Amino acid sequence: MIFRRIALFLFIINVLMGEIHVFNRSAGTESEIRTLSDSKKLYISAKDLARSLSSKLYENAERKKLVLYIAGKKVKISGNTSFVMIDDRPYQMPQITRVESHDLYVPAEEFLDILKSTVLPGINFDRKKEFLDIDVIHFNITGINIDVKSNGTIIRLNTSKQFSERNISSFINKHGWYYLTVAGAMVDTTTINNGLTRGVISRIESDQISETAQVAFKLGSQVISHELDQNLDPNQIVITLRTPLGKIEERIENVKESQRLDTVVLDAGHGGKDPGSIGKYGTKEKDVVLDITKRIGRLLEKHTRIKVVYTREEDVWMPLINRTKIANDVDGKMFVSIHANSNNNRKVQGFGTFLYSLAKSDEAIEVASRENSVIQFEENVNQYKDLSGEKMILATMAQSMFLKESEDLAAIIQMELDKKLTTPNRGVKQAGFYVLYGASMPNVLVEVGFISNPAEEKKFKQGEYRQMIAEAVYEGIKHFKYSREKLLAEE
Repeated sequence: MIFRRIALFLFIINVLMGEIHVFNRSAGTESEIRTLSDSKKLYISAKDLARSLSSKLYENAERKKLVLYIAGKKVKISGNTSFVMIDDRPYQMPQITRVESHDLYVPAEEFLDILKSTVLPGINFDRKKEFLDIDVIHFNITGINIDVKSNGTIIRLNTSKQFSERNISSFINKHGWYYLTVAGAMVDTTTINNGLTRGVISRIESDQISETAQVAFKLGSQVISHELDQNLDPNQIVITLRTPLGKIEERIENVKESQRLDTVVLDAGHGGKDPGSIGKYGTKEKDVVLDITKRIGRLLEKHTRIKVVYTREEDVWMPLINRTKIANDVDGKMFVSIHANSNNNRKVQGFGTFLYSLAKSDEAIEVASRENSVIQFEENVNQYKDLSGEKMILATMAQSMFLKESEDLAAIIQMELDKKLTTPNRGVKQAGFYVLYGASMPNVLVEVGFISNPAEEKKFKQGEYRQMIAEAVYEGIKHFKYSREKLLAEE
């Protein structure tokens, strides 16, 4: 019996542990990376990967964190979380990083895909052959800035070299896209695609096609001419897009009218088969937030002319990605998602408001990771695949246009909650919540308290307390509406 158990143990070890072969073309070296195999999922050693890349490695064993410096970027990996940080920007993987034998093991394919899209476009992994090919590529189109002038928009692409004029071409197609093609260039697609859109530019998309870089700009209005210039600065490609001056006042009034805050979309988190967090005494997050959300809606309908649209009005399940779709379909001017927080430490309490942007703290990452985990209840999990990597940093370009307004809305709601609640004010934070992804309007997620804290859970059971929270959020929405429309009137 003992020998059988030993044989079984050795068999399990052989199944779980292995290696993949690495060829680093830039350094001309070969190496091995230890792996763990869990069912169909392959994990690779972060320490071995750092050695294969000849990367600087810093370890905080106590906090289970590793920091790698790859191609000039800082990559932070943390044990027991699904997030990695690249230059302080969060990227989420479907599985958590495992802690094994004084090392961190990351999901191989997903982690390497993130590196490929952000740091190492020349990295290629063949799972079947258990082979990792690395070729460190240095970008020479590295950044973007957009300026708005009275007669047009100026785009400045930052470069590390000057390109020959014969290698650069551009044109505008019939669908309103301006295309710039640079032969012999390598474009940092993550940085370029996340550039702030302004003026006539409503969207940016870049792509690397073999040894040619292409950057495309979606034009939001008519362009009467376009010019290229490298002579102003040898480390820039300057594009000038000229627009007509006519009917400016009419266009401004149309924009103002379209921005009037006349429709608010209220989202009660979780629901149906997803209970959300559950307190010590059995209180379910989905029930608490639905009641608070409907109380907010009744206050808005009674005291304002704002139209209220709910993503759910009863105990039903709804996929995260459908919630902002509803908001966009009804032309919502504000999206507010109501949740209750949770923590393994039952002493933690307080309220906080979050917006979709770059995560600035470990706490924000932890909350987003917990809220995003509800996709396990969905049939089509693959629809969230594109929300990892660079698309997880910012929402759509339309959403990023409302980032400043989302910050203002979050700050106002947090201020109103602070006036009414005696629990700790945990402040406004930023993180990548799937439920906020794609909202083309100011949008925030409000964590009204910790249902995991027994004292707060007892308060959530009281209708008076839920009404107090609803009144605070209502006042925040009303205050934001007033300040926004006052600003529009003054423009």
